[in-house]
Amino acid sequence: MPQGRSPILELEQITKAFGGVEALRGVDFALSAGEIHGLVGENGAGKSTLMKIIAGVHAEFSGRFMLDGRETRFRSVRDARAAGIAMVHQELSVAPDLSVAENVFLGAQPTNRLGLVQWRRMAREAGEQLAKFGIDVDPLARLGDLPIGLQQLIEIVRVLFSGARIIILDEPTSALSPPEVERLFSTLRRLRDEGTGIVFISHFIEDILRVSDTVTVFRNGRKVAEAAATATSKASLIEAMIGKGGEALEETYSDDITLPPPGDRPAVLKADKLSLARSLQDISFEARAGEVLGIYGFMGCGQLELARILFGKIKPDGGALLVDGNQKAFHSTAAARRAGIAFVPESRRAMLFHQEPVYKNISISILDRISALWLKPSRERSIATRQVEQLQIRPPVVGLDLGMLSGGNQQKVALAKWLTYPPRLLVLCEPTRGMDVGAKNDVIHIIRDLRAKGLAIIVLSTEPETVLSLADRILVLKRGAVVREFAGEVVSKDRLLEAA
Repeated sequence: MPQGRSPILELEQITKAFGGVEALRGVDFALSAGEIHGLVGENGAGKSTLMKIIAGVHAEFSGRFMLDGRETRFRSVRDARAAGIAMVHQELSVAPDLSVAENVFLGAQPTNRLGLVQWRRMAREAGEQLAKFGIDVDPLARLGDLPIGLQQLIEIVRVLFSGARIIILDEPTSALSPPEVERLFSTLRRLRDEGTGIVFISHFIEDILRVSDTVTVFRNGRKVAEAAATATSKASLIEAMIGKGGEALEETYSDDITLPPPGDRPAVLKADKLSLARSLQDISFEARAGEVLGIYGFMGCGQLELARILFGKIKPDGGALLVDGNQKAFHSTAAARRAGIAFVPESRRAMLFHQEPVYKNISISILDRISALWLKPSRERSIATRQVEQLQIRPPVVGLDLGMLSGGNQQKVALAKWLTYPPRLLVLCEPTRGMDVGAKNDVIHIIRDLRAKGLAIIVLSTEPETVLSLADRILVLKRGAVVREFAGEVVSKDRLLEAA
C-alpha cells in the first residue's frame, strides 16, 4: 500500500469454503484510493475467490469486510456496484446477442425523463468511450460477431468508464495484443492518478511489475507475501508462489525433472506455421508416435484455439497440418476423426451427457461402426464394460447415469469414449483439472500406458504440474507464440513459469 494513504477497502481474516474445501484461509487484504494492487498466484490459489467476495458474487464467508472504515457485507453484485465496485471477470460476462453499445452500457443505459432508453445517445457515447481506447468498431454491431479479444476489450472499457471507484481486473490482458495492453496500462495509470483503487490479477508477472504499485502473492488459499512492486522481482514472486521446503504446496513439482533425449519416432502430425487472427502466430511443432508433447502456457495464451484447430473445430487463417507427411485440411471434426485424431476438451460437460448412462457416453463416438440401421444396446454395453475394466472406472456399472460418477471417473469416461477404436493422436486439454490426488494419478497412468502403446499424445495445460508429470517434450506458449521448447534437458516448475 502506498505510504501515507489510508485504505478504502480492508479485509480481515477472510475465510471461504466450497463443499467443505477451504478456498481462502484467514486472508488479510487492503486497497487504497489511487493504488494499483497486483495479485499473483497459481491456479486455485484463491485470488479470484477473494475478488468475487469484494464484488458481491460470493455473499457467504467469515471475516471482516471494511469499506471506508465501516464494516459492511454485500449480498449481491448489485450491492457492490451501488457501492462503486466493478469487476472484469476472467470468464467473459458479455451479452453476445446485444449490440456493442448495449454491452458498453449494460445495466446502465441512458434514459430520458419518461424512462425510455436514449438509443442514439447510447450509441454516440459508446463510440466516444471506445475511441478513447483506440477501438474503431460500429457501436451498433452485434457483439457476438466480433473476435473474442475485441469482446474482452469492450468489457474492459465498460468497467473502466463505469465511474466505479474500485475496479477489479481478473486476467484482463490474456487475449490482448501488445498495443492493446499498452493502452490498457495507460488508462489504468490515469484512473489511478484520479483516485481510483484498482486490483490487477494476472499470470503475466512482467505485467504485474510494470503496472502495479503493490504486489500480493497468494498460495494455497493464503496470502503469503506483499511488497512494493519496485522492491521485488519476477524470481522472488515465482519463489513465493511455488513455496520452498516445508511450505511447498501439496502436489507441487518443484524438483528438477529430466526430460528424455529427443527420439527418432515418426511424426504422426506436423503443424507448420499455424496462425489464427489475434490468437496464434506461426505455430510449428511435431507430435510423434509413442511420445507426449506438453504445451504449457497461461490462460489466454492460445492453447484452446490450437486444440480446436487440430480437431477441425475452427479453421486457421494460415499455415498447414500434415498427417504422415500428407497435408490435411480439417473442415470438420468428422474429417479430423477420420484422420485418426481424438480430442478431449477442457470442459467434460461439453462432451458428455450427464443424464445418460455410462455405456451410452462411451459408445456414442462409434455408433456408426457398430450399428448400420439400429442401435444394439447389448453391443454398446459389452464395449463399454471392457473400457470400464481397463480404465478402472468406479463404480464399474455401465448402466449408471454419468452424473453419479466423480469428476475423475467422468474424465476416464471421456477418454474411454475415444479408446474403443484407438486414435493415432490424442489431444487432451487440462486432463487432470479439478481432480483429487488419486484420480489425477489414475489419469496420468492411463495416459502413460497409451503412450507406451504407441499413441501420439498432446497435453495442453495451464497447470505446470500436469505438463511436468506427463510430457517428454514441452513447448511454452505465450500470447499466441512458441517462446521456448524444453527437450532432453532438466526442467522445473519455476523454469516453466519463468518462460511463460
